[in-house]
Amino acid sequence: MKTQFNTLVLSLLLWGCATKPSGTFQSASTPIAPDYSQTSSWAALPTQEDPADLTPDGLQDRQAIATADVFFLHPTTYTGKTGDNLWNSPTGNTDLQKRILEGPIQFQASAFNAAGKVYAPHYRQAHLEAYFTKDTTSARQAFDLAYSDVRRAFEYYLEHYHKDRPIIIAAHSQGTTHAKRLLREFFDGHSLQERLVAAYLIGIPVRNTDFSSLQPCTDSLDTGCYISWRTFRRGTKKEPEPAVIVTNPLLWDTTKAFAPRTLNEGAVLRPFEKVRPNNVSAEVRGPVLWSSKPQFPGSFLMLRRNYHVGDLNLFYVDIRKNAVQRVEAFTQSNHP
Repeated sequence: MKTQFNTLVLSLLLWGCATKPSGTFQSASTPIAPDYSQTSSWAALPTQEDPADLTPDGLQDRQAIATADVFFLHPTTYTGKTGDNLWNSPTGNTDLQKRILEGPIQFQASAFNAAGKVYAPHYRQAHLEAYFTKDTTSARQAFDLAYSDVRRAFEYYLEHYHKDRPIIIAAHSQGTTHAKRLLREFFDGHSLQERLVAAYLIGIPVRNTDFSSLQPCTDSLDTGCYISWRTFRRGTKKEPEPAVIVTNPLLWDTTKAFAPRTLNEGAVLRPFEKVRPNNVSAEVRGPVLWSSKPQFPGSFLMLRRNYHVGDLNLFYVDIRKNAVQRVEAFTQSNHP
């Protein structure tokens, strides 16, 4: 019988098989910087057709009438496939852009298209190896270069698109690495914090010491705050890290209460068009989020306990509905 493999399974199984950057970081040989005045430098814009406009199972793209904006930072897709041998990804690489568009833009950024207009820049992302290498100097330089693009993209967004609208910051994995820095520089204790609906900082540890003014969200309608989790299979043991903030995306608080799978509004895995309700449970356990094993064709092959690739997709509809609720709460509190 032919087995339908899920991308989640394949990604987790192949993650460790990557081509590493050759040599040390050299600023003279970095790829050309994106020009954010060009639409080609954006993976998603509300003024163009892109995979962030897609919706599964009859859900609706509401960007045309949205009163808020979403600035989305995609995770690492420069992971060591053939040709991925630089410290930072090149710009204008059609294969890499296809990975971004058909991966995180379709399967992650689209979760926010009911809550706001989606802006997602291409950026010279650091190679996946930057998270694991012993060459920490090269890794830091690679992350700094990637962030310089994110910063310029956000500044361009503020100047040309923002128009004082409410903002959601949404990010996963490497995107969250940069989003934390972006929040510190532009929001945390700054006037722009007043326009922040919420920051969804998923897939990278976020500590209560990372910000001076921004606080974790306390419930499903809290605004001007941040949300974070990393997903592992139920029973996975992790060393306690009291400062790490973990939000339960089925309860939208940071308590240790168990949320059964019946509260799961729906996972979106593959095919993208199918919503899978009641798919996983969720429970904050130490510095991570415990989830029951996802259910999809071929899930019996999923042996790893780290569900990083599915951090957003396991709770796709939950995130989608919550982002809408927070925008409504923000609007009501600012325009009673």
